[in-house]
Amino acid sequence: MSEFTAPEVAKENIYWATIKNSRGLLITILLLAILPFIIALVDGQPFSELLSNDPGQSKFYQALMIEIFILAVYAISYDLIFGITGMISFGHAMFFGVGAYVTGIMFKSFGWSLLPTIGLVILAGIVNALIFGIVLPRVKGITWALVTLGIAEVFFIVIQSRELVDFAGAEIGLQGVTPPEYLNPVTERLRFYYLAMIFMILVYIFYKRFVNSPTGRVCIANRENENRAIMLGYNTFWYKLTALIISSVTAGLAGALHAIFHPIIRPDIAGLSFTIAALLMVLIGGVGTLSGALIGAATFRLLSFGLDRYLGGSSQIIIGIVYVGIVLYLPFGIVGTWNQRSVRRKEGREQLLRMFTGSKEKKQDENEE
Repeated sequence: MSEFTAPEVAKENIYWATIKNSRGLLITILLLAILPFIIALVDGQPFSELLSNDPGQSKFYQALMIEIFILAVYAISYDLIFGITGMISFGHAMFFGVGAYVTGIMFKSFGWSLLPTIGLVILAGIVNALIFGIVLPRVKGITWALVTLGIAEVFFIVIQSRELVDFAGAEIGLQGVTPPEYLNPVTERLRFYYLAMIFMILVYIFYKRFVNSPTGRVCIANRENENRAIMLGYNTFWYKLTALIISSVTAGLAGALHAIFHPIIRPDIAGLSFTIAALLMVLIGGVGTLSGALIGAATFRLLSFGLDRYLGGSSQIIIGIVYVGIVLYLPFGIVGTWNQRSVRRKEGREQLLRMFTGSKEKKQDENEE
């Protein structure tokens, strides 16, 4: 008699399948967790100095990775509305900018602590999404994109106005933001590194669950054919608004991390160019793949960092050529192209396996018998 019952075996198989399907994520988490220690080991820096946040190569690259984590969250929030729900927005940077400026103003001008500030950022993200969502029942496509651009440009102009110079710093930017000491990116760099990393991973896991949920499936149906989804009885407005709220809050929280990490909050983060940066990161990684947004953000930042470091001002030309090459030769992005070719790779492996094992001949002999 078997020692395990059928439900227990099925449960064990589900757990094993979950671990097997998530092995890429688990390996990535492990590598990111030990990366500061690997860099310190290569640089010859004692781990005691790393843990006490002393200067070194590890601390420098932690800052670079923190920027990637923040950009990754910002990019994946854009992928939710653009790649998953099918709504192109030219005002997405407003969500990020509102989160950053709300955090900076609350810390500097009102002396708020972290938790109330994060609560206000979430509330502001919901309000932003509702402002964008007001016109959703009336316009769609490129018209909605232009409306979002107009709303975002209003915010971009307001934060640079002289009337708010004492709060937002006008075109110079908001300076002198003092984060909580336990999250100070200068004295507590390693702690902030792990906080940003965990936040990025949690956002990715939540987005994956959302996309695989019934609500997420309707969002995908809206992207593929909104009229058919409506014909099937779905009120697509509420699903689009839900995705917009989630995206806005997530981008706002990424902006809050940006405000804590950077000493100056510049108005550029709320402009059209920063929205284009999100679009570019999603296109590089793969539209609608979620993981592609993370890879696209890493590619975007590392490419800019590497070329700026070695080529200086002329690096922008090379970066532009590289982006054009990615769009031409990887039209579905890095992850999208990889997923498309995975079927061919699987067929190739099976063919090689048959060649070396002769499984095809054995199968033919069994069929003849």
